[in-house]
Amino acid sequence: MDLNTISSQLETVDEEDVEKLLRQFIRENSHTFTFDPKEESLRIRLCQSVLSVLRRQVKPSCQKTCLETLRILSRDKRVLAPVATREGMLILGGMASLKAGGDGDDNRDISREDTLSEEEERVVVEALKCLCNVVYNSPAAQQVSVDVQLVDGLCATLRTARTWHHEVGLFTLRLLFLVSALRPDVRGVLRRELHAVTLLTEVLEHTLDVSWVGPYESARPDPQALPMPAEDNERTMEALKALFNLTLSDTGGEEDEHHFRLIAAILRHLLMLKTETEEKTEEAHSHAINLLNNLPVSCLDVLIDVPVQGGLEIYGGKNMDAVQMLIDFMEKRMDKGSNYKEGLTPVLSLLTEGSRHHREIRRYIKAQVLPPLKDVKNRPEIGTTTRNKLVRLMTHVDMGVKQTAAEFLFVLCKESVDNLLKYTGYGNAAGLLVARGLLAGGRGETQYSEDEDSDTEEYKSAKPFINPITGHVEEPMPNPIEEMTEEQKEYEAQKLVNMFDKLSRQNVIRPMGVRPDGTLAPLEETLCDQPEDSGSDSD
Repeated sequence: MDLNTISSQLETVDEEDVEKLLRQFIRENSHTFTFDPKEESLRIRLCQSVLSVLRRQVKPSCQKTCLETLRILSRDKRVLAPVATREGMLILGGMASLKAGGDGDDNRDISREDTLSEEEERVVVEALKCLCNVVYNSPAAQQVSVDVQLVDGLCATLRTARTWHHEVGLFTLRLLFLVSALRPDVRGVLRRELHAVTLLTEVLEHTLDVSWVGPYESARPDPQALPMPAEDNERTMEALKALFNLTLSDTGGEEDEHHFRLIAAILRHLLMLKTETEEKTEEAHSHAINLLNNLPVSCLDVLIDVPVQGGLEIYGGKNMDAVQMLIDFMEKRMDKGSNYKEGLTPVLSLLTEGSRHHREIRRYIKAQVLPPLKDVKNRPEIGTTTRNKLVRLMTHVDMGVKQTAAEFLFVLCKESVDNLLKYTGYGNAAGLLVARGLLAGGRGETQYSEDEDSDTEEYKSAKPFINPITGHVEEPMPNPIEEMTEEQKEYEAQKLVNMFDKLSRQNVIRPMGVRPDGTLAPLEETLCDQPEDSGSDSD
């Protein structure tokens, strides 16, 4: 049916006919995500007409049909002007049972203690879906949501998390995530005034069925228990995404420290859980890792300090189950061979900082990733071990991936250049050494324990024959100039000099040298840094 006809009739017909007209539109457009630009004005008018129907006291079935229509229309960001107004957002907020602040008597608060009927609950869910679309697609709606204090209503709904049904919870959390992602200025209000971090933490505790056996230690999940239901996993991931936004910057107070440690303990519990599919388990763990990266590194001891469950004596009684899960996750992401920047670098960053500040974590990870060297016949980047895969990433085309992988290995080597070169070779490590100003050797700035790694007998015997550039023992190569005469050698040398000179003059290459502090600089500058020979004669 023509959009103009629908809009015209909506203003005059009764509720039943409104539903019939809009259901036909829904059937025809339920799977439409790209709209005809020529009908933009007609869709704007339809938005206005649907909102005018929602202003009336219509029954829930009609409300639901109107909201489904708005949800379809809200896929087009160019027609949202009628909805992205104070009145439009308050109508949707009221339908979603959100008590918007700052509006006095005009608030449309339909929240109530008694249980909603199934039809009324569908209205709430559709209104939340509409709000998600509108907030995502309209900067004007984002501003209005701040003006009417929509987050107040969202946080009020979070307090009822133990009684809400799945879709109400899911889209409430998703809307909170969207607002906190698109409006960074709201995050401080959510944290300080509305205590959203505490509320979201309680949502996670309830959803994941956490049972505490210590201050920051949850009971070990039953290995025979059924996997986490898909619906619980969906709500968990939305809560984690919202918490990620709220913890991007912290105030560092004592109360925050407690909340962060509590969150770390809940995330440890989540890492020990499995969902109904391997893919969803990995996705949930990915969100947990992203959030762990936001927490102060001092809180990561919660991952390994679980006295009730116990740990490994060799690592000071610390429990390494969660760390092993992170290593396994890293392995899976490396084996995928794609999307390293978003999929792999977060877990590498987390393991790096955990290793840098927690000795037991570093020792455990190094035993898994960089065990004592035995086979030095192959180049460090060739092979299927975790070390081989990480060394390959040290020369990845993406600068972020390359730097993160190199930093991880560097920290596992206690930021010792000599130890790093032993495992990677100079060629693979050159980028990190240049960036750190360590081309001349030495150590990074972090202080580590004095325990030394012992080399295997195989490595000790092969060490004199290892090529430091490639990091392995090379087969003897024939000398290409062995059979040349002196004149031929001189000719080839001069030819090579001329080639370098030409490339240098054309700015294709630039000769570089190493300063005394280990940093790279143009060759002429490094020569100027050399002490002058006062006894030389000038012609």
